[in-house]
Amino acid sequence: MTRRRGLAQAAGRWSAEHRWAAVLLWLAFVVVATVLGGSVGQQEPTPAELTNGEARHAEKILDDAGLTLPAHEVVYVHSDRETADSAAFRSVVGEVVRRIEATGRVRDVVSPLDAAGAGAISADRHGALVQFDMAGDSVDAKKKVQPVLDAVAKADKAQPGIRAEQFGEASFAHKYDDKLHTDYTNAELISFPVTLGILLVAFGALVAALLPVVLALTAVVAAGGLLTLSSHLVHVDQNGSSVMSLIGIAVGVDYSLFYIRRVREERARGNSTQAAVNAAAATSGRSVIVSGLTVIVSLAGLFLSNNGIFYGMATATIIVVAVAVLGSVTVLPAMLSLLAHRIDKGRVPLLPRTRAENTEGAPGRRGMWGSVLGAVLRRPAVSLVLCGGALAALVVPAFSLHTSDPGVSDLPTESMPVLQTYERIQKAFPGSSTPAKVVVKADGLKGAAGEEARSRFTKAADSTPGLSGPVTYRLSDDGRVAVATVGLAGSGTNEKSVRALETLRDKVVPQTFGAMPGADVAVGGTTAASVDTNANLSDRAPWVAGFVLFFTFAVMLVSFRSVVIAGFTLVLNLLSVGAAYGIVVLVFQHGWGEGLLDFTSTGGIASWVPLFLFVFLFGLSMDYHVFVVSRIREGHDRGLPTTQAIEQGIRGSASAVTGAAVVMVAVAGVFGMLPQLSMKESGVGMATAVLIDATLIRIVLLPATMRLLGEANWYLPKWLEWLPAGLAEPSAADAPAGAGGARPDRDSDRDADRDSVPTGS
Repeated sequence: MTRRRGLAQAAGRWSAEHRWAAVLLWLAFVVVATVLGGSVGQQEPTPAELTNGEARHAEKILDDAGLTLPAHEVVYVHSDRETADSAAFRSVVGEVVRRIEATGRVRDVVSPLDAAGAGAISADRHGALVQFDMAGDSVDAKKKVQPVLDAVAKADKAQPGIRAEQFGEASFAHKYDDKLHTDYTNAELISFPVTLGILLVAFGALVAALLPVVLALTAVVAAGGLLTLSSHLVHVDQNGSSVMSLIGIAVGVDYSLFYIRRVREERARGNSTQAAVNAAAATSGRSVIVSGLTVIVSLAGLFLSNNGIFYGMATATIIVVAVAVLGSVTVLPAMLSLLAHRIDKGRVPLLPRTRAENTEGAPGRRGMWGSVLGAVLRRPAVSLVLCGGALAALVVPAFSLHTSDPGVSDLPTESMPVLQTYERIQKAFPGSSTPAKVVVKADGLKGAAGEEARSRFTKAADSTPGLSGPVTYRLSDDGRVAVATVGLAGSGTNEKSVRALETLRDKVVPQTFGAMPGADVAVGGTTAASVDTNANLSDRAPWVAGFVLFFTFAVMLVSFRSVVIAGFTLVLNLLSVGAAYGIVVLVFQHGWGEGLLDFTSTGGIASWVPLFLFVFLFGLSMDYHVFVVSRIREGHDRGLPTTQAIEQGIRGSASAVTGAAVVMVAVAGVFGMLPQLSMKESGVGMATAVLIDATLIRIVLLPATMRLLGEANWYLPKWLEWLPAGLAEPSAADAPAGAGGARPDRDSDRDADRDSVPTGS
């Protein structure tokens, strides 16, 4: 049967025939992307882009008015022995004031010893706050705060037994960014050798193991440059960049692994290197494109989240997946053609040589997965009920999933002294570190009406439970926009803070600034941003899920020209994602994994994690599904009975799927090792879903379902026959031979004993 040459096959054939040109073009692409990205710098999201609802509206009013609040900082001076009345205590306060003013990077310093700061002494008089603002823009304050931190550190040593510790927007952001950068850098450094070790076991040869790692690394580097460029259109924070690196490693290695495995299989059949590369391009290369497209479509659902952080994550991961796909269908065939039989160089002495799998589906050595598959195909109904029931039981806990904003509980307090300072300040001055911002836009703010509203607001803040002073007030140059800050009770994200915010929004503001004629009032700040963002995610989640489900169905329908395959793809993926949710709830919400994973349960799951997991898992699980179903379809198109096509397709892809899944689990495990609780939740969720997907779903539920459906698997209604031929893998036999035809080359003959494919055992 003659088939029109597809994009992957054409690209792979050209690259194999022009190998040096393909390699040099890829290297040029990586270098140019990196240089261009480095020349423009990355743009991070604005405060308005990081939140939603009323809190976002408050930030936009401030931005439009040019009324940017400076980064507010405090230095907590405290002692177990001395009080604010002692000379030693007062001398340390004075030392703090003197040293931070000498840096030239602060303004509006208020000492607790002055009349203006009299309220900044704790009730037991063993603690006091020196308050000040960072000079300049609050966005850049974290880059300028280090000299101030150094000055406070020197003042801290002035008197034994009296501590001076700094906390605020700039100091926390500075320390948090440093911690995040260190953690993610360590994660990336761990992921590469771990991935290489897994590939060494899978391939048994150093060159074959190194090639996927090199491709993944160059893809991540190039994607990093492109991401920096794109950040001028869609702003990206550090989380997006770091997630991009880890996901890029995983998908880059996975795509290469499937491709290399197919080349080795074709060479084991006796084909020349050129013919093997052409066959892999027509089959695995085509599956790489389908898989990558499905992942990209799933990730694109995050653009419906109406949240800047998710926008950045979506942009970052879409770019790195697209680059990994590009590399897999261009430079990878060129490298395989260049290396030829040398792909098997560097045998690892202690590892057994992998064997070429029986490509025609003869019994051979079945291995563990082969035995499981045989049992499943003999009793598909029983297998479907037992495995489906087990997964359904895991889904049950997911129905009790409760989201929460962990706040500082998400961060490793024991390894971040700045958070320990925060907790001490919160204990001595509840609400002092989590102020709400009341933003007012009105014409009469400079007049009597504005002064009266301000006075009423100040009195209400002093007399309303849950609110605390001191109240700060700023007015824009044109007198039309003002912002007042007031402290909220609680930690900033707990129920006490949320109730205080509700009181402020529903009672205090309407009776004060909200009573001014024509006033546009919005409440922002840390607590408001958390509440409004969580509400937005709840509202948007159905839209994101609907988008992902619809377009995944559409891609699978076009790819395989079967409504049945497209339909049960959604069901199987939903089942694996649901089971992963259930395990995350048990481990983190119910605290079953506290001792093992070293965390303290907050009684809920971080509010952004469920949506993040749904989109990422739905996309990433398609890697395995596309490759497995493609191999089954390949056998069916060659005329094999459905049962035999299922067995041959799954056995033919089992080793590659297992290897790819182990890589993905290892990368997800790196997420689970990060100290942030929300990242642990994400890592465990991803690792669990991938394990379930690559084992129970692909080895049991998928073959059992397809065995029961029989020829109905390929059903396409007549009214959909207009669909294009699709992207399903054609038979390797349909792929045109390379320049050397399908005959074995002398290199292949000489090294036939070294040509190998991992088995499914």
